[in-house]
Amino acid sequence: MYGHPQEIGSSKTKFRSKGTSDLWRIVAFYFPQISADGSELIFHLTSLLVHFFSSSQGQQFIDQVKEDDGLFILPLDFQQFRKVCEVEEFYAALEEKPKDALLCMNAAVHEVIFEKADPGEDSIKINVRLHNYQDSMIALKNLKAAYIDRLVSVRGTVIKVSTVRPLVIQMSFSCAKCGTTITCDFPDGKFSPPTKCEMQACKSRNFNPIRSTARPIDFQKIRIQELLRSEHHEEGRVPRTVECELTEDLVDTCIPGDVVTVTGIIRVINNYMDIGGGKSKGKNQTLYYLYLEVVSITNSKSQSVPEDMQHTDTNARATEHSDLYSFSPRDLEFIVKFSEEHGSDVFRQILHSICPSIYGHELVKAGITLALFGGVQKHSRDQNKVPVRGDIHIIVVESRDIRGVDLNVKNGSLMAKLRLDPKRDSDFVPLPGPLLRKYIAYARTYVFPRMTKPAAEILQKFYLRLRDHNTSADGTPITARQLESLVRLAEARARVDLREEISTQDALDVVEIMKESLYDKYVDENGFVDFGRSGGMSQQKEAKRFLSALNKQSEIQQKDCFSISEIYSLADRIGLRVPDIDTFVDNLNSVGYLLKKGPKTYQVLSSSYSRSQSSKSR
Repeated sequence: MYGHPQEIGSSKTKFRSKGTSDLWRIVAFYFPQISADGSELIFHLTSLLVHFFSSSQGQQFIDQVKEDDGLFILPLDFQQFRKVCEVEEFYAALEEKPKDALLCMNAAVHEVIFEKADPGEDSIKINVRLHNYQDSMIALKNLKAAYIDRLVSVRGTVIKVSTVRPLVIQMSFSCAKCGTTITCDFPDGKFSPPTKCEMQACKSRNFNPIRSTARPIDFQKIRIQELLRSEHHEEGRVPRTVECELTEDLVDTCIPGDVVTVTGIIRVINNYMDIGGGKSKGKNQTLYYLYLEVVSITNSKSQSVPEDMQHTDTNARATEHSDLYSFSPRDLEFIVKFSEEHGSDVFRQILHSICPSIYGHELVKAGITLALFGGVQKHSRDQNKVPVRGDIHIIVVESRDIRGVDLNVKNGSLMAKLRLDPKRDSDFVPLPGPLLRKYIAYARTYVFPRMTKPAAEILQKFYLRLRDHNTSADGTPITARQLESLVRLAEARARVDLREEISTQDALDVVEIMKESLYDKYVDENGFVDFGRSGGMSQQKEAKRFLSALNKQSEIQQKDCFSISEIYSLADRIGLRVPDIDTFVDNLNSVGYLLKKGPKTYQVLSSSYSRSQSSKSR
């Protein structure tokens, strides 16, 4: 597999003169359970890699080693490595036995950097993180039995992230009879205590774990879901997922929603929940589950460029990004032409390219568009300042009562600009998905708008108006978070047009979008925004208190229908604190707690009496 030791001739002699015993100790450190048959081949491959990393060509990779909490990490770009390294035995091993090949590389880098260090020291360990391995890229639907124990790369969206937990990979046990200490390794996280004592005169099978000798590492599980491109979309099928295991420096490198490229080794387990040696009903079954033992993970969140890179050379930054965030001359030509051709109409063109199958909902799509472009991250590298995120969070919910929106929003200036004109836009063609993603990626990578004084005054005036009308105890809390949200939205609006400054029109558009998101709290019966109306936490408590009293009254009087005068009387008796009792009752009717049965008569649907009557009728 790795080639024959005699093939390297003179290079092997060099390593013997350098200290064969030291290299053997390092190999044994990274291969604690190595067999006699495989030791010579592993030592041979490690020697070849030591020779490469000791050369001038290999030194460029050694210089990239960085320390992270006692671990030494080498992020290795496979495409660059392949251009300068001619150790064909390594590439053959990477195809057949990737785990051994990567451990050999770890040992080789260890030997080059720490020639005189004791490999048994826990504080010294090398982890090579191989990335940009394009030959191993595979779709999730193709992950099948043929790829078990092979190195693959998959791309997808993180949909689940577990907490970081310690995983014990080694621990010593003491014989209960003679006291002999036996050290056991736990490969793949499987707890495997010794079965019998190694002493000839003992042969005891009872052991006590020495917990102080446990050697834990950080462990985390994530689940990624395939990216469904429109050109490869399969109708009516649930997206495929795969479980991935992260260890040591790889933990906490992503959150749900991130698009990641994961390189790892395909492993199988009898029951995925059985990891750690626990008993399982499926322990004796022959059905296995695939999971990914991660070697490296690349997060596409590099779109959010750190502050210290925002004003560096664009070509240098472009090399930092892969896949979506690297731009060819054709990509740049498209972005320039698209921006010049549509000018101030870019926002509308992009907005209608998002979910083109859904007609209308322009302001909702506007919010989604701004969330995709995002704001500017600030103070991310300054330890003396509080970091300010640039990502915009958005949640789309169905409105239970859109009468006010219908009355007022139609005539909004932003809505009028964004809505398609049936005559002028009859031949409108949405921007294709790949081009839309390129445009957004370019804006997030290279455009960092600055706030102007006129725009800041508009945002400040709107924010102060919100605060002035929310000083009561019953008001919705308005804090600096809302101001930060306005700034992020304004930055995103300027990014859409690839502008470096935020204009007054950007600020006005953002204010209108923010007003739309506040309609549930502040719209009145005429469809106009009234900041004197609010439905904060205290009003929710009043609703619960009122319904509780109404339910008790229903049980006492053995009825579930009440007139509006009875409701007024009950509200006075319990001291209900709401601005308008009629609006309060209408809201309870809208959400389904009360049912209007006739003129000024309401039925309580949540009372026990009402439920008992409905069960009898059935």
